[in-house]
Amino acid sequence: MGIGLLRAGVILLAVTSSAPAQLRFCIRTDPATFDPLLAEEEAAETIAYLTNGVLIRLNRSTQKLGPELANSWKVRDQGKRIDFLLRSDVRFSDGTPFGPEDVIATVRRLANPDLHSSIGDTFRSAGGNIRAELNGAHGVSVFFATTVAGLELLFDQLPISSARRPPADGPVLGPFLRADYKSGQYILLRRNPYYWKTDGSGTKLPHLDSIRIDIQANREIELLRFRRGELHWIDKLEPEAFERLRKELPAATRNAGSSLDAEFFWFNQSPNSHLPPHVKGWFESKLFRQAISAAVNRDDIIRLVYHGYAHPAIGPVSASNHFWFNSRLRPTAYDPARALELLRKDGFHMDGRTLRDRTGHVVEFSLITNAGSQTRARIGAMVQQDLKQVGIQIHFTPIEFQSLIERITRTQQYEACLLGLTNVEIDPNSQMNVWLSSGTHHAWNPAQAKPATSWEAEIDRLMQLQHAAIEPKTRKEAFDRVQEIVAEQVPIVYLLNPDVLVAVAPAVRDAAPSVLPPHLFWNIDHLSLAAASSERKH
Repeated sequence: MGIGLLRAGVILLAVTSSAPAQLRFCIRTDPATFDPLLAEEEAAETIAYLTNGVLIRLNRSTQKLGPELANSWKVRDQGKRIDFLLRSDVRFSDGTPFGPEDVIATVRRLANPDLHSSIGDTFRSAGGNIRAELNGAHGVSVFFATTVAGLELLFDQLPISSARRPPADGPVLGPFLRADYKSGQYILLRRNPYYWKTDGSGTKLPHLDSIRIDIQANREIELLRFRRGELHWIDKLEPEAFERLRKELPAATRNAGSSLDAEFFWFNQSPNSHLPPHVKGWFESKLFRQAISAAVNRDDIIRLVYHGYAHPAIGPVSASNHFWFNSRLRPTAYDPARALELLRKDGFHMDGRTLRDRTGHVVEFSLITNAGSQTRARIGAMVQQDLKQVGIQIHFTPIEFQSLIERITRTQQYEACLLGLTNVEIDPNSQMNVWLSSGTHHAWNPAQAKPATSWEAEIDRLMQLQHAAIEPKTRKEAFDRVQEIVAEQVPIVYLLNPDVLVAVAPAVRDAAPSVLPPHLFWNIDHLSLAAASSERKH
């Protein structure tokens, strides 16, 4: 062991002795709000998760739903109603009792369109008008205007607030409460003395006394502070930083596995694109799209751009999404010979080292992406190199982000686009706007008045079927078929799913990084620090 490594290891442990029960980590920005129903960006969502309670919680490890503030629940009336039986022994952080009136008040506020809440939008888009009613001494029923498939999962994201105090400053039901906040500097959370959970031995949770969340936008400074022992973890490390840290502090680096996120590109098939007819013909051809997919060396991109910390993407669902992933599908193999054979079947031919279509046009097109992303710049350059091997010339052009959004959503002045999707939901209902032909995020041909192709019409039918069905088996079969159609038709060329790379100080006990967000603190009430063990039995 080198002197530098030994010194780093000693420093990494020092933070636990100076603040035995205080966990420390960073977020990029100040929270835009402390109102949990208005939390939309990562900083606000972090505070909301750590301080608020929900009726049902999705376990980020098992990906199964479990009871929280509700002891039990039952879906009724074909997914238009859900009945909750609430716990009777729960108190808010100020000692006041939790009861049905708090759930009813939260749902009433959520249902108000004037609130401009993304959580409220999610609930209303799923089930129309929403209302809640008392159902017995400890029960609440929530009613929806239409059938909602996967209804229970919605409540994982609904923080319950007190009916007696404004949510931004009121008491909370989560494991921690906000104790101090200095804009641009830090947020201090302290243990909720009335938190209702205990561990298996009867010890009151959470184990930690406090959490200090520093506001730090510079990732290099964050990494330096972790190495000095001033922070206990870092979320979502870039592959290069993860690789450097792995060599220096291997015990601190964790690869949680393939994320739900994806990198991909697609061709513009919009009738409003004003592309030359022969270029439109290329992009509308299934054989052409299949050939392009086969010509891209995903393993090389993963090895050279991601240092091996990614997996070839198979389609719209990562293999880490246990229930919804179609395990019968396999990644597209890198096979330039097959790509050329598919192109030949579609009327293309090689003229020396240049690919031409059946009318003699040279096959070339532009590929845009957002400027400022070194990762996408490297991916684009490698796709450009791969397609050159089958005679296709790509003009790779990173452009300013707002200009890119304008082109792909409004003017349609582009040929192909390389982007990524940050996915935080496991249920396919969150992708309705992507796969319905009428959807504004239907990337290759958005907002269609009616499906342009028979296969898009079939996807529409299947997505509507799974959206309306209550039985999980029916939904699963429908969405499996959607994935199969996407794999066959290749409207989007999926490249890879990056791994979730994190760093966790060895002093943090029971850390279990997850591929689902929040990756590191989903089980915050059970985490402890090695030098901070204490008995709390009340």
